[in-house]
Amino acid sequence: MGADPQRDDLAGRLHRTEVQRAESSIPGRIIVQVLTEIPEGVESGWHTHPGEEVGYILAGTVEMQLRGSATLRLDAGSGFLIPPNTPHNARDLGPGTGRMLSTYVVRDDRPLASFAPQDA
Repeated sequence: MGADPQRDDLAGRLHRTEVQRAESSIPGRIIVQVLTEIPEGVESGWHTHPGEEVGYILAGTVEMQLRGSATLRLDAGSGFLIPPNTPHNARDLGPGTGRMLSTYVVRDDRPLASFAPQDA
């Protein structure tokens, strides 16, 4: 199986809890579901995932920047989709800690998340 999600690039910035992990019907892919908690005012940092991220905001308001797209303001109850390898940055606008549930369909031979250059 792929890399331990606790060892990817974002592990030091956000509190993430892996909910479940399973093989996918797509060869070379796994499905990983993660609960992410972002303290108010904290940014994830620009990063990518080696596959799709399908997410849902459980609490708070999150500003989601996707390279090449308009910035999204996501309130509790909002869903989002981030294409594979798309640099993005999430920032919690508050009040309090933002919580999101994300499901990733990703390559099993790469870390779940990797930092991306800001100007790329």
